[in-house]
Amino acid sequence: MTIKLIVGLGNPGAEYQNSRHNMGYDLLNMIANKYNIAMREDPKYFGEVGKGFIENNEVRLLFPTTFMNLSGKSVGALANFFKIQPSEILVLHDELDILPGIAKIKLGGGPGGHNGLKSIIAALANNQQFYRLRIGIGKPTNKAEMINFVLGKPAPKEKDFISQAMDAALDAITVMFKQDINKATNQLNAFKAK
Repeated sequence: MTIKLIVGLGNPGAEYQNSRHNMGYDLLNMIANKYNIAMREDPKYFGEVGKGFIENNEVRLLFPTTFMNLSGKSVGALANFFKIQPSEILVLHDELDILPGIAKIKLGGGPGGHNGLKSIIAALANNQQFYRLRIGIGKPTNKAEMINFVLGKPAPKEKDFISQAMDAALDAITVMFKQDINKATNQLNAFKAK
């Protein structure tokens, strides 16, 4: 198993920077910086695209600039063009059902109320068998606050926990390409910020 495409989910535009919903995008930027992969706008794939090597494995990075709810338009266009199978895709995204300071890797599953994932699943002909790296953001006590919560910025303590989880996720990406995805999954799924 080799990951050929890493997708970071988020919304384009300065007002969404560093918001909880842009954690996938932030992690993608960390990967691009660590491995010197230049990202550039490519209208053909409705997003910012980069190509480079992670631990000697060729990989493409993608940030859909379609806004979260239409992420699949971008992922579908690139995956179809390069004939990348769902099982060769890793999607980085924020996750309400996991607490800040925790990040987990899993294969497959439904969208769990995440509109970016919903859009990607639809674009991949309803195939859910792609990998997800889920960055915990927790959830508000009041459901009515949900939109403001995901589009808002985390509080300092929360931000510290999320940063630790993002660093652990970046390490896990290295393990994924250097060794294998199971090792990376076990390592990251055992991590908890202090």
